[in-house]
Amino acid sequence: MCWSATADLVAGAGIAAVGVASVARVRESRCLPLAALPLLLGAHQLVEAAVWHRGGGGGAATVVWAVIALPLLAVWVPAGVWCAAPPPARPRLVPPLAVGVVTAVFLAYGLARGPVTAEIHGRTIGYAFHLPHPPLLVAGYLPATVGSLLLSGDRRLSLLGVLVALGALGCWALWRLEFVSTWCALAAVCSVLLFDWTRTRSAAKSPGSPVT
Repeated sequence: MCWSATADLVAGAGIAAVGVASVARVRESRCLPLAALPLLLGAHQLVEAAVWHRGGGGGAATVVWAVIALPLLAVWVPAGVWCAAPPPARPRLVPPLAVGVVTAVFLAYGLARGPVTAEIHGRTIGYAFHLPHPPLLVAGYLPATVGSLLLSGDRRLSLLGVLVALGALGCWALWRLEFVSTWCALAAVCSVLLFDWTRTRSAAKSPGSPVT
C-alpha cells in the first residue's frame, strides 16, 4: 500500500519494471517464481491505485487486492523459495510451504464469504473482510513467507527475510496509527534485492563466474 493513488501508480510501475528485468535476467526455470515476485508486487500496487480512485468501497479492485495480499502471497513466496532452493535444502522448506498452503485455504475461504471492503483514512487504506481465527492465520502467514526466506540457505534470501520481518513491523505500526502507508517502499526495496539475487543466479550459470 502507498499513501495515494499517484504513489501507488509510480511505485507499481517501477516495481513491475524491476520484475520484468529480473525475469529477463534469470537463467534457471526453477528461479522464475521468485524472480517474478516483483511483477506480482507491482501489479498489487497498480490494483490499489484503482481502489484509491474509486474512493475505497467494494468492487473487483478491492477483492483482487485482498486475493494477492493474502492467499496468493502466502503460497507464492514459500513455493518460490522451495523451487529456487537446491535439493538438499528443500526438505526443511516443506513445513513453511505446507503452512502456507493451509493458511491460504483458510484465507481464501474468508474472502469468498465476503464482503471485502476498503475505507480510506487520510493517507492510508483500511481493508475489511471476514477472517476465521485471525491470530492463527497471522501465525501461519508469517512462518510461511518470512520463515521460508530465512530457511532458504541463501544469504541474500535470508537477508531479504530479515528485511521483510523488520520492514513489515515498521510499516504495520505506521499504518495502524493511520499516519501513512509505506508498504510500497518495502516492496520496492525487496524487489531490488530480488533483482540482485537474480544476478547471482545468472553468475552461477556462467562458467568461471563465482557466486557472491
